Amino acid sequence: MSPVPAQKINRGEPMTEAKNYMHKYWWKILSIVLLFYTVIAGFLFEVPRLPLLQETIRNLYFHVCMWFAMMILFTISVVNAIKYLRTLKMKYDIYARNFAVVGILFGILGYATGAIWASFTWADPNITVIDNFKTIARDPKLIGAAIALLVYFAYLILRDSVQDMDKRARISSVYNIFAYAILFPSIWILPRVLDSLHPGQDGNPALDVKNDISSGMRIVFYPAVIGWTLLGVWITTLKIRTSIIKEKKLSK
Repeated sequence: MSPVPAQKINRGEPMTEAKNYMHKYWWKILSIVLLFYTVIAGFLFEVPRLPLLQETIRNLYFHVCMWFAMMILFTISVVNAIKYLRTLKMKYDIYARNFAVVGILFGILGYATGAIWASFTWADPNITVIDNFKTIARDPKLIGAAIALLVYFAYLILRDSVQDMDKRARISSVYNIFAYAILFPSIWILPRVLDSLHPGQDGNPALDVKNDISSGMRIVFYPAVIGWTLLGVWITTLKIRTSIIKEKKLSK
């Protein structure tokens, strides 16, 4: 009885698989690396000691960068909404919804980190907590951000209230464009027209992004924007896969 010939082992296969994995998922690895760098450098690197802000300026790497990620995710969402209206391909509607959902998540995180920042820099120790809240809550920047998030919340409610898939996709795509058109005026234009406590405004020039951010902060700030954005895209891709599976089950 002749022995069974041993299978030829290709020792290059594990290396090839590793290369393919790196090629496919490099941006996820980059996101993790950049966020680790952001957290470590954000808390340990030197920052300018500006009046009023002091050490709280470190929140710039979280609050502002999350808002940048939110804007990018909302932009991708509206682009996919336009693509759906042009092609009527359902995948673009799924993309648009999930990018909007994750954009809202980053908007809430940005709003929360901003509220924590405001409690340390805007609050007046000489008045009560309630009076401080009344003053901060009337700030145009906060009101504009709240309006933008509420408009996108309404987008999700409107979309999920329509049962017919095609009708839902068309209506939500049009509303997505409307919500994006409101986003920039409510966050960037109106708060700049009115006096605001927000740093960088005429009412509170505590942080001039062009002049007050040192080079040491810039080497953390820009990677942080990229890291948070890639994390948002990563979360969205997972949600898109889940949504496509659900849509396939419903269509059967």
